[in-house]
Formats: sequence, C-alpha cells, structure tokens
Amino acid sequence: MGVSLDFSVVLERWPMFLDGAWLTIRLALASTVLGFALGTLCAVGRRGRSAWLSRLCGVYVEAIRNTPFLVQIFVVYFGLSSLGLSLPAVTVAVIALTINVGAYTAEIMRAGFESIHKGQIEAGECLGLSRVQIYWHVVLRPAMERVYPALTSQFVLLMLASSVVSQISAEELTAVANFIQSDTYRAFETYIVVALLYIALSLLMRAGFWGLGLVLFPRRRRLGTPL
Repeated sequence: MGVSLDFSVVLERWPMFLDGAWLTIRLALASTVLGFALGTLCAVGRRGRSAWLSRLCGVYVEAIRNTPFLVQIFVVYFGLSSLGLSLPAVTVAVIALTINVGAYTAEIMRAGFESIHKGQIEAGECLGLSRVQIYWHVVLRPAMERVYPALTSQFVLLMLASSVVSQISAEELTAVANFIQSDTYRAFETYIVVALLYIALSLLMRAGFWGLGLVLFPRRRRLGTPL
C-alpha cells in the first residue's frame, strides 16, 4: 500500500503557520528574559545569608524540577482562575514558562557563581570597587560567561517546550498545527511542516544567542573560545 503525500493543502495555510511561529518566538523571548531574571535572583537568594530565603528558593527550584511542565501549566491556569484572575491564555503561558525556566536557570547560575573563586572577590575589594561593581564585574558577568552555553541550550529547550501551552488554547505553532490537521485531515504532512519550522526556530535562536554572546563576552571572541 503506497503512501500518498499532499503538502499543497497544508502549505496553503502558511499565514497561519507564520502567525503560530511568531507567537512561539514571542513566548520564548518574553519567558527567556523574565526567567533569566527570576533564576538569577533565586541563585543569589540560595547563596545569600538569609536562611529562610535560601530555603524558599530551594523549595521552588526542587518543586519545579520534579514536576511535569504540563502539570505546572494547569496549576497556574486553574489556580489563577480559582483566585478570580481571568487572564489571556498567552499571559498565563508566559507566567508558566517563566516559572519553569526560572528554576533551571537558578541552578545553572548557581553553578556559575560557585565557580568564582573568593580570591577574585577579595581582589575587587582591594581595588576599592563597590559591592554592586564587584557583583556585576567580578561575579555576575564572569559566572554568566562560564555557563552561557548551558543557558543557551536551556532557553532553546524552553522554546520547544512552549508547544505544551497549546493545551490551554494559546495559539502558538503546535496549536495552529492541531487546527490545520483537523481541518485538512493531513496530519502527517502538517506535523512534518511543523517539525521543520521548529528546527528552523531552534537554529535561529542559537544563532541569535551566539551573536549576543559575542557582544556580551568580547574576550571569548578575541580568544576564539566557542560560546
């Protein structure tokens, strides 16, 4: 029995695919920025002098890393609804994605912070740098530079994981694919197109992070160190 493939009826919906891909990009970018900020703050909190803050951040990180992302989305979605907060699906998706990637970012950044030798901090103090200057120039930037490849991979995985938010009717790429395949009855062709689009988005994000790394860490560019 031969397999008959017909991509024409699927590709006729290319504007829908582009709309879904654009929403996927926006979800990924918003969640990346917010998740990085949240994760960095949690990493600082886990290493801070406040015992209760360190425990709170630890509970958050372990709770997120040991539960499925789909469950987290439903908890946020139905939890906010039970509190009387009726938010758009896209907003809920950003919140859930931020909470998820923030936990993984916290562990990555904590590893980066722990790689900074105390002698470097003491050297900064001897040079008369303020506490903010020490944290930015001696701790945060060098730590981020060391874990930047891991952060890049995590944020690309975040973009791919955004497909799960189709379960709460956020009309990103996978949700669009579900609608198209149910309308055209061409599921195989539809998901082949979607798979290729996700590959393209992943490569685009990696290229973007590579370029950003050259801007943020010019020393690596001079030394020829891969990002």
